[in-house]
Amino acid sequence: MSDADTPDVLVLRKGTHGTPIEQYADAIRERLPDHTVELARTPAEESEAIRDARFVTGMTLEDDLLAAAETLEVFACAYAGTGHLPLAELEERGVAVTNASGVHGPNIGEHVLGAILSFTRRFHVGARRQRRREWRHYKAHELQGSTVTVVGLGAIGQSVCDRLEPFGVDTIGVRYSPEKGGPTDEVVGFEGDAFDDALARTDYLVLACPLTETTRGLIDREAFVTMDPESVLVNIARGPVVETDALVEALRSNWIRGASLDVTDPEPLPEEHPLWTFENVQITPHNAGHTPRYYDRLADIVAENRRRVDESETDTDLENQVLP
Repeated sequence: MSDADTPDVLVLRKGTHGTPIEQYADAIRERLPDHTVELARTPAEESEAIRDARFVTGMTLEDDLLAAAETLEVFACAYAGTGHLPLAELEERGVAVTNASGVHGPNIGEHVLGAILSFTRRFHVGARRQRRREWRHYKAHELQGSTVTVVGLGAIGQSVCDRLEPFGVDTIGVRYSPEKGGPTDEVVGFEGDAFDDALARTDYLVLACPLTETTRGLIDREAFVTMDPESVLVNIARGPVVETDALVEALRSNWIRGASLDVTDPEPLPEEHPLWTFENVQITPHNAGHTPRYYDRLADIVAENRRRVDESETDTDLENQVLP
């Protein structure tokens, strides 16, 4: 492929959320009308086009494609997480990698707020009685004055806190570097008594953190015993942040009031798993990230970074850059 035929932006063929990848390519074209944007729609097209492409965007980058990419300079990952990428190889080759951090903020923030309000007003109880055509009052709760702990204060955690602001709640943030502060009334770290003390005071525990060595199994049996029996767990992070067997035990033993799970461990959740049977568990199939504006927000980031590459003759800082 000659330089004249090499696209300014190459879009790989895998989409997400059931939305056609053509919409992503079109969104980038709208933002970069003076650039060529090519969508590689088949494996053969990907292998051919990536050989000379310098700026590539996609959900994944398989080893065989990376091996074929002779001149790759920037890979714009279309997911917020990059753990599935061959990061060591990309770093060794000096490829700049960006991610989609912040794209999910509004919709996941709304998902979390909806889950909290659903358990506060116990809509699941109302829905069950409606199905039975049973007009019978039930007790509900009030969100105002509650304590909400948000584990992880990145773009999603910030979005959650922003949406909680009008509800008159007290907020506790948990992050690796609590000395940096955050958007919550108080901030604690993952280690020591401060985290356990936060759990003991929490009415709604929102997990919005990445899966790391520190957060894997963070919410275990001891955590559930520490939590108040009226507390509710909301997990939009990753399934393994919660020890599943401990969660099942906590629900069976009334150690917590309920759980809203957008992620599970294992995932997908097997049909025979007991979590399906609890009436005080809300399960969504890793759906909090879905938004009709996903590709638009992602295209904003990618187009801006393409412009920065154009304007710089040397190394340049890119939005959402994770490598190098």
